[in-house]
Amino acid sequence: MTRDIHPDDFRDALGMFTTGVTVVAAVLDDLLHGMTANAVTSVSLEPPLILVCVDRKAGMHDLIPQAGAFAVTVLGAEQEAESVWFASPRRPHGRDQFDGIDWHPAPASGAPVLDTGVAFLDCRLADAFDGGDHSIFVGEVVDLGRLGGREPLVWFDGVYRTLAPDA
Repeated sequence: MTRDIHPDDFRDALGMFTTGVTVVAAVLDDLLHGMTANAVTSVSLEPPLILVCVDRKAGMHDLIPQAGAFAVTVLGAEQEAESVWFASPRRPHGRDQFDGIDWHPAPASGAPVLDTGVAFLDCRLADAFDGGDHSIFVGEVVDLGRLGGREPLVWFDGVYRTLAPDA
């Protein structure tokens, strides 16, 4: 038996699943774009694959296939402001959205990687799938590394959180 699931109820239930917080970024010619995402996960170790889910209405949605690549920065505990910034529809478009944020180009894609994150994954677009109101972009990780941050920023029950210190 199935029942109608209201989107708010679905979001609330999934909010009980703790996720990391990332900024996904892409570059195409001189156009830079970033967006906050928590629908990011590993898919395969061999080859190294991750997936990123992007709303069809998001500016990033059409940019990833055009660029053929993207980078993911795993945000650190002190980067709540960056997460809020890259989730805001009021931020400027293009290169200006990175003003005042320390970043460097990812080694392979050239997409922005936020310097004070915890880690980054530089990806070549391997595939894309329909995911309802989102698209599921699968990226082959072609470069990666740890960054300066030590503790991750996490999302749980609609609130940013950090991990409890070791006991």
